[in-house]
Amino acid sequence: MIFNRFKRNINLEKSIAEILKTHSLVISVAESCTGGLLSSRLTDVSGSSEYIKANFVTYSNDAKMALLDVKEDTLKLYGAVSEQCAREMAEGLYRKTKANIAISTTGIAGPTGGTPNKPVGLMYVGITNRYKSIVQEFKLNPKYNRIRMKQEFAQCALQMLLDSLSEG
Repeated sequence: MIFNRFKRNINLEKSIAEILKTHSLVISVAESCTGGLLSSRLTDVSGSSEYIKANFVTYSNDAKMALLDVKEDTLKLYGAVSEQCAREMAEGLYRKTKANIAISTTGIAGPTGGTPNKPVGLMYVGITNRYKSIVQEFKLNPKYNRIRMKQEFAQCALQMLLDSLSEG
């Protein structure tokens, strides 16, 4: 059957949901390169309204500044695809939504938009909670098509989120 290749296991999302519900935590999501896919995957679990507070797709720099308080200077100095921007996205989201956890994604899904310093497949994920802010860089295969890139970006972000939640 043709749809079998699109079938995926949602154990990752279920594991995240279980931790969030068990600890009565709520999460907010700010996405750029994943274009809402991360939010979509988190809401694939029934009952997700118990632990999801707010989700934003802040694709443009204007949206990042207006909705997440990303500084214009950050965007000028480092660009939207940077550790600094991912951190400010997550921290701004955390402050604005008052969620227990905020996660952000920013990257280059391609096939255009890459440079030698910031190639297609580069993504940063930021996670902020009351104790800390962390950012992780991911470099994926630049030959992935755009759809696969977004899927892989979302997978990396979910795995990072689960790892962060599992650490406490």
